Amino acid sequence: MRRSDHRTRITRPRHIIAAAALAAGWGATALAAPRTVTLPGNQAYPESVTSIADGTLYVGSFASGGVARVRPGQSEAEPWIKPGAFDTRSTLGVLADERSNTLWVCSNDLSAMGVPGPSSAKGSELKGFDLATGHGKLSARLPGQHTFCNDIAVGSDGSVYVTNTAAPQILRLRPGEKQLQVWATDPAFTPPPKGGGLDGLAFGTDGNLYADTFTKAELFRVEVKDGNPGTITKLQPSQPLALTDALRPDPNGGFLMIEGSGKLDHLTIKGDEATVQTLKDGYTGPTGVTPVGNTAWVSEGQLGFLVDPAKKGQSPRLPFKLYAVDLSR
Repeated sequence: MRRSDHRTRITRPRHIIAAAALAAGWGATALAAPRTVTLPGNQAYPESVTSIADGTLYVGSFASGGVARVRPGQSEAEPWIKPGAFDTRSTLGVLADERSNTLWVCSNDLSAMGVPGPSSAKGSELKGFDLATGHGKLSARLPGQHTFCNDIAVGSDGSVYVTNTAAPQILRLRPGEKQLQVWATDPAFTPPPKGGGLDGLAFGTDGNLYADTFTKAELFRVEVKDGNPGTITKLQPSQPLALTDALRPDPNGGFLMIEGSGKLDHLTIKGDEATVQTLKDGYTGPTGVTPVGNTAWVSEGQLGFLVDPAKKGQSPRLPFKLYAVDLSR
């Protein structure tokens, strides 16, 4: 019996064996997801990162502007929205909303911070781009004298909410409207002198809106009642936080949050308490996070090399990268 099996194996046409082996190799390569993604250029300085259902990533740039795209399985980002397109400047918060086929982008003039950006556009604006083509389709300026569009969340009715880091404001853009309106404000959101205020923003499964502040590193819940803001509650974290930044819902429950001090955290909210679990530490100035299945992609912005006087003359670690973190637990 063994001899028969042996004869069958050695008489099988070699081209079939070779083709099967090659196909197996291709399959293994296709299934092997990269653990890092390279962002080309020495001025990439990634800020926010977002994703869609198929795993495509979109990344804004604090310094060069524009939006880079990473297709599923790619290990290097490609230019997608050209820097300066649709009167954009530095691109910070990005959020993909597949329901409206829109990539929402926060555009800011950071020239006062020594970051010229790719165009001469002034002020702070929320931009909407077609998620399929990358063409600009909507622009809404933040009202007031002190404006800094930072992070974005989309409600169940399609309304878009943004944090104003330079003022104690969460603003809203309703579907079909073209002007942002102040939706919620509170003295607790006030940024400190020479510091940043409201930053990360995300809806919870309870329908309420959650936000953090950058310099003070505080967490808040804004109750949502029929689309209107209700009680604003400061949450108590289970451990000290530092430079809280991007906030995104975790598909496994709770939230993913970036601490600019170098961490990716998971938050579990129960009542007015937030249990903080650090998933990964050791990043150099992380700025954004987005979940794709059981993976979190973290952008390492290294923005201190641009805006921190103590790091003047020093250089960031190149190339700039996104890093994958396993969320299965």
